[in-house]
Amino acid sequence: MNGLHGIIFTYERRGNLQELGSIRSSASIPFGGRFRAVDFALSGLVNAGATDVGIILHGHYQSLLDHLGTGKDWDLSRKRGGLRLLPPFNYKGEWGAMPYRGHIEALTAVRTYLEEIRQDYVVMMDGDLVANLPLSDVYESHLKSGADITVVCANDSFMTEDGTYFQVGEGGRVAEVFVSPHTPRGLRGLGTYVVSKKLLLELVDDCAAKDQLSWRGDVLQARKDQLNIQSYIWKGYAAQIRSVQEYYDRSMQLLDPAIRADLFCAQRPVRAKNADLSSTYIGSGGKCVNSLFGDGCSIEGVVENSILFPGVTVEAGAVVRNCVIFKDSIVRKDAQLSYIIADKDVEVLPGRTLMGHVTYPIVLAKGSKV
Repeated sequence: MNGLHGIIFTYERRGNLQELGSIRSSASIPFGGRFRAVDFALSGLVNAGATDVGIILHGHYQSLLDHLGTGKDWDLSRKRGGLRLLPPFNYKGEWGAMPYRGHIEALTAVRTYLEEIRQDYVVMMDGDLVANLPLSDVYESHLKSGADITVVCANDSFMTEDGTYFQVGEGGRVAEVFVSPHTPRGLRGLGTYVVSKKLLLELVDDCAAKDQLSWRGDVLQARKDQLNIQSYIWKGYAAQIRSVQEYYDRSMQLLDPAIRADLFCAQRPVRAKNADLSSTYIGSGGKCVNSLFGDGCSIEGVVENSILFPGVTVEAGAVVRNCVIFKDSIVRKDAQLSYIIADKDVEVLPGRTLMGHVTYPIVLAKGSKV
């Protein structure tokens, strides 16, 4: 699979992530107890044999830089190639952040990098996609079909905000493309595409010359009849983190053993940054039911149907139900939490009661004390 090169798009403020996206890009959002969203794209590319991956940055990327480091945890720390962090394609001015206008804009800004790609084919992925895709199979399907572009679609009923949907005809060819439709229909696009380096450069140059900036609208939708666009249908778990509600719903799905087995399958391991923490401690008075824990947690209270990231402390008498608690947060004695998403370094004071709802989870901002 040395003919495969990876490009991952990361953006700040995508969808309605509220406090979760105010300090980090959507690709850097913690997920599943010890991972970040970008880990799944990186792992999928490495599992498919890709040795060169470029990550296009946007805004609020410090968290992502801290997480990725040199790429060593994904075997991408190399003297030649490996992990490349590409400069932001859009900048903040005195008026605030420039609006995000499309993948073509990002690719045009790093065109020199595209020219230097050593491989013949490129896999482009969104950094906020949480799925364990068999990218080697997608690549082989692309080669066998003779497609100009292969799009990866999900055959499920989970609709997302600002999504792309594909109507597929005979032989798997894409017949229609719907970009952010009012009524979603067809197969849900997962923001993952396989295309040759040669064609990608031609499309970027042609679109840039015409001031066309959207990959979805100006390439997939506008040129569907000119290009042979084929589909690869993925029937497993796939989440795109675009809103707080979607983040919560998709996180809670991981408590289902069948979904965990699908996402974290042994054939395609998901790699993450090593936390270097001790094992989780559950005290004699602690109780844990149907929950996931990262390393280094200390549980003296009750935890039910929840996901705890590394270093979380739940003191005696505290009750945590249906919650997602990020790294190094503390739930003090006798506090009660339900339907809460607590960011990093949050402290819930003794005796406090915080309750959201399954349809309206409450987000506690990073470092807050409540």
